[in-house]
Amino acid sequence: MEQWPFHDGNVHNLLENRRIDIGHDVGRSLQMHSSLIRRLSMEQELEGHQGCVNAVAWNSNGSLLISGSDDALINIWSYSGRNLLHSIETGHSANIFCTKFIPETSDELVASGAGDAEVRLFNLSRLNGRGFNDGAITPSALYQCHTRRVKKLAVEVGNPNMVWSASEDGTLRQHDFREGTSCPPAGSSHQECRNVLLDLRYGAKRSLADPPRLTLALKSCDISSTRPHLLLVGGNDAFARLYDRRMLPPLTSCRKRMLPPTCVNYFCPMHLSDRGRSSLHLTHVTFSPNGEEVLLSYSGEHVYLMDVNHASGSSMQYTSGDASKLMTFTPVLNKLEHRPPLSGVFQNGLWSRGKTTAGIEKCRMLVEIAKRSLDNRTNIFHAIEACNEVLDGHGIYIGPTLRLECFCTRAALWLKRKWKNDAHMAIRDCHNARRIDSSSFRAHYCMAEALEQLGKHKEALDFAVAAQCLSPYDTMAAEKVENIKKHLAAAEAEKSNKASDGSHKGEPRTGRVLSLSDILYRSEANSDALQDGPRSEREDSDFDEELELDFETSISGDEGRDVESNILHGSLNLRIQRRGDSTRETGACGSPSSSSQNGVAYQPEAVVDMKWRYAGHCNVGTDIKQASFLGQRGEFVASGSDDGRWFIWEKQTGKLIKMLLGDDAVVNCVQSHPFDCFVATSGIDNTIKLWTPTAAVPSMVAGGSAGPEAANVLEAMESNQQKLCRNREAFLPFELLERFRMHDFSEGSLQPFECAQT
Repeated sequence: MEQWPFHDGNVHNLLENRRIDIGHDVGRSLQMHSSLIRRLSMEQELEGHQGCVNAVAWNSNGSLLISGSDDALINIWSYSGRNLLHSIETGHSANIFCTKFIPETSDELVASGAGDAEVRLFNLSRLNGRGFNDGAITPSALYQCHTRRVKKLAVEVGNPNMVWSASEDGTLRQHDFREGTSCPPAGSSHQECRNVLLDLRYGAKRSLADPPRLTLALKSCDISSTRPHLLLVGGNDAFARLYDRRMLPPLTSCRKRMLPPTCVNYFCPMHLSDRGRSSLHLTHVTFSPNGEEVLLSYSGEHVYLMDVNHASGSSMQYTSGDASKLMTFTPVLNKLEHRPPLSGVFQNGLWSRGKTTAGIEKCRMLVEIAKRSLDNRTNIFHAIEACNEVLDGHGIYIGPTLRLECFCTRAALWLKRKWKNDAHMAIRDCHNARRIDSSSFRAHYCMAEALEQLGKHKEALDFAVAAQCLSPYDTMAAEKVENIKKHLAAAEAEKSNKASDGSHKGEPRTGRVLSLSDILYRSEANSDALQDGPRSEREDSDFDEELELDFETSISGDEGRDVESNILHGSLNLRIQRRGDSTRETGACGSPSSSSQNGVAYQPEAVVDMKWRYAGHCNVGTDIKQASFLGQRGEFVASGSDDGRWFIWEKQTGKLIKMLLGDDAVVNCVQSHPFDCFVATSGIDNTIKLWTPTAAVPSMVAGGSAGPEAANVLEAMESNQQKLCRNREAFLPFELLERFRMHDFSEGSLQPFECAQT
């Protein structure tokens, strides 16, 4: 199955080169080397929780592991002994979602955040002399100022005095242990906690072009370990935000809702920036070990890599409207060479001719492999990886002709595979190909096909006609033009019929039966054509009320067995808010002086585009699913998945390197050891899995099993992609529909209910 090596080199050569390259840290290179990752297998399961394990984290030197669970316990584990040291009853009344060791405290202070909207601090030195089950202890600090679930905690390297908490109430708070060890519960008449660092209750954006006006329910946050003034947050929209803490306003209270502060960068893949679907949101954001990159994990989507230090005005940055421009035909594009920097080709100041020649020959071979797979319609997944290897792994060696051929071949492969948003990847490749050669027939033809898959038939027709002009005798282009024209004619006729029927029927708008996805704006399409087609009736209407609905599930303890019976237990919380009414909000919080920014037209921000995408897993079932860098160099990317597996990709090329079974249901957390080739994972199971490179045979699947493995890997990934694209539409009970139509909702009127998992 392996046709080419990974980019971290040969272990023997790395060890030999220590004598030549003294400045190279071999230890860091070998910690998470591909040869070790391919031998990862489960060494042990740690038992000690009675519910889903939602959080795991290492201390700074890797000697201790902390975990938090639905059972409201914090467990402290020994790395060397692989055993439980302390089990603490935290006093939380809901699931623990995040736990952290506080730096520079000799690992005596730990913090937890939970679904009860509380942040608690515990001093482990109080446990000296106590037994294995330490029971309940009084928290050293208790912060109750959040109004909704606390989903993530962040700490700063070298700072023993603070912890930051991100909550679904739209605020990120800074808790300073030196200023106080408690605060009154949220909503108290005397509450005046001036610890709000980020107020994003007017921070969420439906799309890049829309101004922020809704609450950004924060799901994740991270502080850079190399530049701790940089703060990264992600929530229930498509955009991750990077802030410089030095430039933020002073800490405030929640009494008055503020306009969102200016951030350093927005991060979002271009094709996700103008969807206007509120179901799209981030579940995890994190910095790379060197702080130069960020990783974003999306619910219902893939994992994306972004550059922090992009050059101003570079091709990695875009603004509102650029996505539509990418899909609009222009006769001539600027012929810009897509050639990566040549830094990797030089060795000791001299051009490596032998390496360059070998690299070019290898690239030609890989492109030929990809073209054969495309012609035979076989091994599409590996053919795409071959093109990735050429363009992202060896692009410094190849010229424009081979690069053009590879872009066009990969675009055609994306369109054959048809995973979620593969059509958008094909559009990117076609655009890049046209920048190399604006008269490329294949680039225009594949662009037409990609736009057709997305349901953008008018734009597709322009590219199809251009392809036909470039190759008048090509029957494929002629057929493509005719098919698109027929579809446009049929669509126009259907539109006319609907308009005619509507004028006769004159049905009142209130008679329309609303589905759950209408209310949640979670109508997931069966294909990318629906995802990128016209906006829904709900969004185009003049319906003047905003709706926030929170469906919370809990699978822990005995309820965990309901996964077998396909039943989820949950509660439904719903709040309706009229647009422009900034006073209706939970708690005694005021509104900004001007939500329209004093009448000044909103200018959308520039956004940093994706650097790479990692696909194959499934992230739809939980909103705490992590994506993380492995090792001190961060050369590999890992993510949990809804199929109980976790995946590892090579960061540079997106090549899948390992897939392991880590849970009976869902893997949420993946955390690598700070210094050793050792990974801890957790999920719906009440155990923590420990992974070490102990398999006898290197392999892409768990345990290093020898023999045929490709079918198993591809079958698992195809199944995950079907889940991502599956229509998740469900319907509310009839009585809820009636009450929604009558706007008859009162606080607390909706009771917990049980529904089948889709």
